[in-house]
Amino acid sequence: MRGDACHPDAVNAHQPEPDDWAGPVDRRSMALWLVTLVLIALAIAVEISGIGRLVSPWFAGTAAIVALGLAGLAAGASRKALTVLETRVEILSWVLHASPDAHLIVAPGGRIHFANRAICEAFPGSVEPPLDRVRRALAPDPHTEAQFHRLRGRVAAGAPASATLALSGVPTRAAGLFKFRISPIDDHPEYSYWRVRNVSAATQSENALRDERDMLASLLDNAPVGFYSVDEAGCFRYVNRTLTQWLGSTRAEMRASGVRLADFLGCPRSGGIPLWSPFSGRIGGAQRGEVILRTRQGRAVPAWIGQNIIEAGSGLRTASVVCDLTPEREWKATLRSLERFRQCFVNAPLGIALLDRNGLFEEANRVVGELFGIAPSSLAGRRLIDFLNAEDRRRVTAKLPTTGDWPEYFEPIEIRLQRPGDKTLVLYFGRLDGRSIGAGNLQASAETEVAADGLAAHFIDVTEQKNLEIQFAQSQKMQAVGQLAGGVAHDFNNLLTAMIGFCDLLLLRSPPSDPSFADIMQIKQNANRAANLVRQLLAFSRQQTLQPRVLNITDVLYDLRHLIERLIGEDIDLEVVHGRDLGPVKVDQGQLEQVIINLAVNARDAMPNGGTLTIRTASIHQESNVVRGHEVMPAGDYVQIEITDTGVGIPKENLARIFDPFFSTKEVGSGTGLGLSTVYGIVRQTGGFVFVSSTTGQGAVFQIYLPCCDGADSAPVARSETGENAAVKDLSGRGTVLLVEDDDPVRIFGARALRNKGYKVIDAKSGEAALEFMSNGAEPIDLLITDVVMPHMDGPELVREVRELHPDMKVIFISGYTEDAFRRRLHSDARIEFLAKPFSLKELAGKVQDVLAAR
Repeated sequence: MRGDACHPDAVNAHQPEPDDWAGPVDRRSMALWLVTLVLIALAIAVEISGIGRLVSPWFAGTAAIVALGLAGLAAGASRKALTVLETRVEILSWVLHASPDAHLIVAPGGRIHFANRAICEAFPGSVEPPLDRVRRALAPDPHTEAQFHRLRGRVAAGAPASATLALSGVPTRAAGLFKFRISPIDDHPEYSYWRVRNVSAATQSENALRDERDMLASLLDNAPVGFYSVDEAGCFRYVNRTLTQWLGSTRAEMRASGVRLADFLGCPRSGGIPLWSPFSGRIGGAQRGEVILRTRQGRAVPAWIGQNIIEAGSGLRTASVVCDLTPEREWKATLRSLERFRQCFVNAPLGIALLDRNGLFEEANRVVGELFGIAPSSLAGRRLIDFLNAEDRRRVTAKLPTTGDWPEYFEPIEIRLQRPGDKTLVLYFGRLDGRSIGAGNLQASAETEVAADGLAAHFIDVTEQKNLEIQFAQSQKMQAVGQLAGGVAHDFNNLLTAMIGFCDLLLLRSPPSDPSFADIMQIKQNANRAANLVRQLLAFSRQQTLQPRVLNITDVLYDLRHLIERLIGEDIDLEVVHGRDLGPVKVDQGQLEQVIINLAVNARDAMPNGGTLTIRTASIHQESNVVRGHEVMPAGDYVQIEITDTGVGIPKENLARIFDPFFSTKEVGSGTGLGLSTVYGIVRQTGGFVFVSSTTGQGAVFQIYLPCCDGADSAPVARSETGENAAVKDLSGRGTVLLVEDDDPVRIFGARALRNKGYKVIDAKSGEAALEFMSNGAEPIDLLITDVVMPHMDGPELVREVRELHPDMKVIFISGYTEDAFRRRLHSDARIEFLAKPFSLKELAGKVQDVLAAR
């Protein structure tokens, strides 16, 4: 047994010989040998099956030692005289050589008394003591070194020892983790039994199981949901880290005694609810529902809890899962916000579209589809510039470079769509940044550099605004021209009044046989023509004096038909179509006849080769406002007079200027250019509307709309008796007349004319002079005749001052302006008469006679 115990000869030397088993034995020896063999078989079975790892690591060794003792007793009873230890080793050698673990019996001095095949294979060919062999095979690991020194010390002290050492395999064949168990053998001092097992695979399995367990625990601890378990008292038995963070607490605090589930519930609990249940009013079975958790800091956390109840021998436990609903509710709020934003986008009152970097439509709202005359979904993928005219296409392309950076803001662009007659739009661009929208990222930092992802285009329909601008410009133009015409007419009326008046004075002294009579008549006739021209100017500027009365249009046209037929000639057919149930209108009959005559004459001139002139009337009821060009006709009841010709028509470029004063397409000398402007002025001053439409070569249509009057306006207004009726009257009279006129020729003519008719005339050049005369009371005044427009104190102001002194003073205003202009300033004083300039001697004398004769 000394020397190399792992040498083959040494191993075979310990095999029992066949003769060792021969010879009779007594019954006691036979029994001991039988028990020994049973224990050995049991030890081998346990070793081979691996049950020893589960039952006890020492079981196989203990069984082997007991078997050795029994074998010794049996051997002592046999006839062979062997030593006790040698006999034991001989018997066990068969068994231990078959074991996969290394078994070793070490004698005093470190000699190997027995070694099985496993240890010989792990530590071959060495004769040095086992601990020295192990020390040389140790891996360079400080922990292993420390374990080895502790093992050596306990062996030297004769105490049981165990250690797990890492061996490097050099110079031995043992590599990996090996577990050494060394036990002293009782009754044999300095003898020890060694068992060495390779635990590399087992340790690796244990490490893998431990890693999986740790990984599972980490996953459970750091899962995005909370886990907890409470007992029947509501005390926490387990809680993961996620839930402790949500609740602003720690695991130690939540598992401490006295901390219960109810401490973290945000709603009060009613009686009878178990302490382990987070829900009020529900107990038993699997539980699911939403609750409000309250953190240690007092913050409310909406949560969903699902749990099952586990009843074990140790009592009731819950297996509970908690989901924080805060992110879900934030997302829902975000989605609701996005949906509201989308509704605002879809139903916005202006056009909104999203374009990519190439100017292609990505999305458009309803208004864009209406503006472009196409369904919004059909715009996707189409280029914006394809809908624009050529000029706007170049301007928009220049604003939107396809390469490089876009500015953050763009100047608005006015565009017109490609379809003729379409609306005018103002286009605003805004850069869209490529930011993603998500929970917690609804607002990106302003400092973040983000590339432009596309454009937001806003389309504003300015068609109506443009029309209003045109209407306003037209109104301003007409007003300016009207003011100019009114001012010119006033000055001309003063001149014409003097011319006509002095002609009348000359005619009084010149009999028809006088050679100068004809010349004077020519001067007066041309002055009257000039007065007619001035009236047309006043008609255009809506400043002429009207004498409206309630009329039936059918009667007016019936009386006027013969005159129109004579004016248009025999080559043109006249057709008059009377409408039914025409309402009454309140107009100046003479001015209305002038309108119809002017339009008939224009139609005649447009049909040099003959044609048809049609005058048609109709009753029109408008439910809503009607926009025609730059005019807006309110809703209401109207009488329509439509005058249609079959002439050459009006070119499109002339339609916008057709009512401008002095605009004419006729040859020079063929017209004044005031015919249609007079029509426009008379109709608008009456409160009506006139529209024109025409196609070149197909004639023109003029439509006049006169508002129907109600019952309060049905009383006709009497017209003053002038002209021929006044001429047959005796115009002489008596009384004192104060004539106030700043224009010398008019004042001189008026004074001479009235003196010739028997009146005493006191003339004054200004309102101040007339008021001073009236204040002195030197002579009673029967009638005050005053101009309206005078420097310093004008006519209305003079009348107010005179009425303070003489409330019953009769007054006649004379003016080249309209009667309405001064009546508004006198609060519609009905006791004031008006005589429009220019007037003749007979008209002046007749008016004075009528006023003085009136009570």
